[in-house]
Formats: sequence, C-alpha cells, structure tokens
Amino acid sequence: MKEEKRKIQLTGGSTFTVSLPIKWAKDVGIKQGDELSLVQRTDNSLILTPVRDKREQIKSAELVLSEQESFEGNFRCIIAHYLVGYDIIKLLFPDGFGADERKRIKDEVRKRLIGMEVVGESAGEIVLKSFLKYEDFTLRDAIRSMSMIILSMQEDAIASLDTRDLNLAANVVERDNEIDRFYLLIVRQLKAAMSDSELAKKIGVGRQRDSLGHRIIVKSMERIGDHVENIAKNSMMMSLPGEFKGLEGIKEAGVSAKTLFIATLASLSDLDIKKANEAIKAATILSDAVEEINERILAEECSVTDKIHALSILASLGRIAKYCEDIAEVTINMGVSVAGELRL
Repeated sequence: MKEEKRKIQLTGGSTFTVSLPIKWAKDVGIKQGDELSLVQRTDNSLILTPVRDKREQIKSAELVLSEQESFEGNFRCIIAHYLVGYDIIKLLFPDGFGADERKRIKDEVRKRLIGMEVVGESAGEIVLKSFLKYEDFTLRDAIRSMSMIILSMQEDAIASLDTRDLNLAANVVERDNEIDRFYLLIVRQLKAAMSDSELAKKIGVGRQRDSLGHRIIVKSMERIGDHVENIAKNSMMMSLPGEFKGLEGIKEAGVSAKTLFIATLASLSDLDIKKANEAIKAATILSDAVEEINERILAEECSVTDKIHALSILASLGRIAKYCEDIAEVTINMGVSVAGELRL
C-alpha cells in the first residue's frame, strides 16, 4: 500500500477522528462495529491492529516435503515455518510417509523444536502443533536457560580436557542440541514481537527496536555453544602426554573464557554500559593471551595430532572472546536511548 495522508477532523468539539483507507479496511476484513487496537510506540507512532477472536489468531500452513530433497533439507523448511510463527504445520509427502520416516520426523521435532508436538499422523500426513505460549516463557527466561547450559558446558569441557573424562566430553557435545533448541525458540519469539508491540512487552523485549539486538546476542551465544562443543570434541581426540606443556595455558584460557562470558551476561542483564566496556577490554586481553599460547604450542615439540587439536581448541577460545565482545557491543547500543524516545 502506498503512503496516504489523512486530515484530522474534530468531532463533537472534543474528539479527533481520522478516516481509514478503504482498501486497507477491505484487505484486513474489518467492517462497521469492529474494534481496532491502538498502541503507542516509543517513537510516538501508533500501531493500528484489528482485534480478532482468539480462534482466528491460530496460524496454520501445509508443507509439501520434496522427494528430491534430503531429510535435513526438508527439516530446514519445517524449522523455517516454526520460526515465522505457525501454530499448526501439516506435513505432506507425495508418496506417503513410511514408519521409519514418521519416527525420524517425530524424534527430530521433539529434539529440536521447543513447544512443538505431533498431534496427528497417518500414511499421508503428519500434523505438528505448538503448545507453547510466548508469555509463559519470557525472553529473559529463555536467555537465562541458554546461558546456564553454556556455562556448564564450558566448565565441563575444560574439566574433560584436564581429567581425560571422555564421557563428560561426550555429554558436552550432546548438550549443544539444547542450545540450538533455545536459539530457535528465541528467534521465533523475536519474529513475533517485531509485529506485535503488546507481545514484545509481555515477553520482555521492552522496545521493539531491541529485537534485532537480541537476535544478534542469541546468535552469538549459539555460536559460543558451537565452539564449546568443538573444544569437547578435540579434547576427546588428544592423547595429552605428560610433557605437553601447552595444556596448562589452554586450561587457564578456558577458565578466563568462562569468567568473560559471566561478565558479559552481567552487563547484558543490567544493560550496564560500564560493565560492557570492561567485558570488551577483558575479551581483548583473552584474545592476546590465546595468541601467545598459540605461539608457544607451535614451537613445542609434541605429537602433530595433539598440536592440531590443541590449536583448534585455542581457535575456539579466541572465537568465544570475539563473540563475547559482540554481545557487549550490542549491550552498549541497547543501553543508549534514541533521541526523542519515550520510556513507556
């Protein structure tokens, strides 16, 4: 719809009125007597939304899976429908679903999509439905849960490197799936909040303009989880002879990375610009320390295989520092008010 201008009319001596574009009214299906919701945004603009019956707000879609596509390719399409907010997704397959295919889809949905459950299935279709209400699990709750998992992963990944506990390292790798689940849930929440200011308030986004900042933050957190997983995988493949001197440096850098992540989360929780700047300085210090340890390991005489795994672990610790820096920078941006902005 192109921009249209309307003059404000004075009705009854005390009420301002403005007419609505008839095309818009027809497109959204409103008629005389219907209600509209008006919400004032922080930039003083108004969001005008037709008030719908709750039953009308359920969004459903049919998704025909491709025979030519791989399972992961098809599942990415399912994830995309989940992220844009569909409450019901009906999966169809041209030649029908075999028992093994149905089981794999159900297992992956339960493992990767929080709140989504299989509510119907047959040879020809599988029906997924979301039972999670956005306001029941706020953005702060989701980020806190995601953060606690990452912190425990960091601690256990370094511990497994020190104790050679392969089961502990394997458990760290498995927990990365939980990080991915929370990441997808938060992206779904943020997408919904972008078009619904009331929902944004309910889930704790605060200002809709902060949705992009939160999206960057949770993506950085998801990538931190990936790098902690990489640390655990590499620790499982190292022989670590007693004369390997680089191990102590790696452990110290690992502890520093965890401390940095905690400090970064503290600055985010309070939107504290001073703490965020301190976290950025700490990230720079850690990055420099990782480079020094890297040089020492390159010069050390040890197994080539161990050296490769050690350098991969250090690279991940360096990336964790950079992602913490990114989170702190976004925190600073969100901590600054826009000129003329109202605090509602």
